[in-house]
Amino acid sequence: MDRRSRTPQGQIAQVVMEFLEVAVSCIVFLKGFYPPRAFERRRYMNVVVQKAVHPELASYIHSTTTGLLPFIQKGLVERVVVIFYDKEHVPIEKFVFKLLVNQSYGSKLEEADLEFVLRAFLIKLTVAEPVTKSLPSDGSWEVTAYFRSLPGYGDREAQLWIPTDTKLWMQAPHITPIKSVSCDPLKMQLYLEHPSPTEPKNPAA
Repeated sequence: MDRRSRTPQGQIAQVVMEFLEVAVSCIVFLKGFYPPRAFERRRYMNVVVQKAVHPELASYIHSTTTGLLPFIQKGLVERVVVIFYDKEHVPIEKFVFKLLVNQSYGSKLEEADLEFVLRAFLIKLTVAEPVTKSLPSDGSWEVTAYFRSLPGYGDREAQLWIPTDTKLWMQAPHITPIKSVSCDPLKMQLYLEHPSPTEPKNPAA
């Protein structure tokens, strides 16, 4: 057994990481960014989901989400964001997972309870398309993580991540809530961000 799983925080981080891998795959499928054959229907947490099976796509999603594991465990990750861009690499839509793992939680983790909570997010994602925006055919996407504090210098796992060059919106974004939960040991929100109708066409770099 992985040593992270010996602590409640390690168990929580493992479940959340696996959930994020599936959720990111579902989001990319939802947006129609790749042909349907790049995905396969699977059952996860008793919900039918679309799991990426194209080798490069599946590898990117897997490596990105598993790379967050030690930082989720330490409570350093504030948000995990799936960002969709136009051809100028300007964000046009963001799926934001805002999370907080209780670092003082010391009770035995009931994984079934945590999975029950996370299952509701997957169900919401399957019906989220009406509140999303259509994407240009020449766009792109990526997964970005925002940290509460930077990992220590010399942290080998942290060196796998590079600073984002995502352009910033000048106006406060329009936010559409999708799902939220607040219960020990995990608080999580999922919401969409879109640029404000008054957003300038050339946001700051």
